[in-house]
Amino acid sequence: MEKQYSLDELCQLLGLSKRTIRYYMQEGLVDRPMGQKRGAYYTGAHLKQLQQLQEWQSAGYSLDRIKELMGQSATPADTLLALQPKRGDVSVWSHIHLAPGVELHINPEKAGMTPEMTRKLYQQIGALVDQLDKDES
Repeated sequence: MEKQYSLDELCQLLGLSKRTIRYYMQEGLVDRPMGQKRGAYYTGAHLKQLQQLQEWQSAGYSLDRIKELMGQSATPADTLLALQPKRGDVSVWSHIHLAPGVELHINPEKAGMTPEMTRKLYQQIGALVDQLDKDES
């Protein structure tokens, strides 16, 4: 038998409020619970939908864009790579200064990178640039 979750359990597992999960259901981003009223419960499928939604939000996607993504059958990684910008889409680029004349340009949305991943990449590339400077001296 598939594991069943209460709304409170989903909230604890995902760090979301009841209100947020209900809003996602209202917007059609997450399926409605099984059963009704006090007998309502959620399944692993609901958990996966919410996790996927959080993944895309952390990648910088708007809820409208997430609705489009959830309507596609590709895996999240395939979908992130295959998306082409549409007219009017706004993309945010990070420009990180590493050294004089050396700058790293990242579009975290397209790269599927969180801020933590971007910082780690900067630190690793920065260490390489420092090593090159050290080797030159």
